[in-house]
Amino acid sequence: MSVIIIGSGPAGISASLYAVRGNIETSVISNGIGSLERAEKIENYYGFAAPVDGHGLADAGKAQAGRLGVRFISGEAVNLSWDGIFSVTLSDNTPLTADSVIIATGMPRRTPKVEGFKRFDGAGISRCAVCDGFFHRGKNVAVWGSGEYAAHEAEELSHIAASVTLLTDGAEPQVAFPDGIKIITKKITALEGGERLENVRFDDGDMLGLSGLFVAIGAAGSAELAAKIGAATDGGYISVNEDMETGIPGLYAAGDCISVGERRALPQIAAAVYSGAVAGMASVKYCRSLK
Repeated sequence: MSVIIIGSGPAGISASLYAVRGNIETSVISNGIGSLERAEKIENYYGFAAPVDGHGLADAGKAQAGRLGVRFISGEAVNLSWDGIFSVTLSDNTPLTADSVIIATGMPRRTPKVEGFKRFDGAGISRCAVCDGFFHRGKNVAVWGSGEYAAHEAEELSHIAASVTLLTDGAEPQVAFPDGIKIITKKITALEGGERLENVRFDDGDMLGLSGLFVAIGAAGSAELAAKIGAATDGGYISVNEDMETGIPGLYAAGDCISVGERRALPQIAAAVYSGAVAGMASVKYCRSLK
């Protein structure tokens, strides 16, 4: 029996400790330490006589997990699928499989501050090519982003849409994109349309007509990954119950990315560690039930 934990912050590491001690093969996908990166001084977390910085706390947690036998995989998860067993795809197309998955990738990404974004969010704007690409088959779409996740979404859409354009919003592409993907690096100033998104306007006045815009800025967020296999989300958070269970058997979430009913996660290390522990124990129980 095995579990994959996506995220190596406090929630992910906490989950891994309980999973591996439950005699479940445990792997953690690590793509940085999340919000701990910006934590210069932490003095409200149990067990430290003196303040500790984010890197120090993250290193201590990973060393503890490694000593217990947790396997760390460096990379970015860009896709999640399920057909009786979970499959996680990394940005280099490495496939990983497990009986259970715990998503612990932190806070949802910020909404781009561009005129029209909120208006068309859900009405032409999507965050999941696997989920919504079918609705734009044979039409012209765009992907907003410049990194590995954007490249993955563009590749997915290239098999469905008539054309795919990458919009980097002023940034240079960080990776190579599939052949046939047009790249526009101009700044985006507005999103326009009637009841649904119809055009993207750039800072030089040019416009791009499209059927859909897929947002893939930075890394794949928790809610985007969960939505790929039909787990419920709420405003960018993953909906879970008190046991950190989603509606998908074997899929759990923990940390800043969760919403329990109408209550969203308390963005504190102690709360992340707690939810990670609950998710880890729940995952162990689920894996044992499969035997």
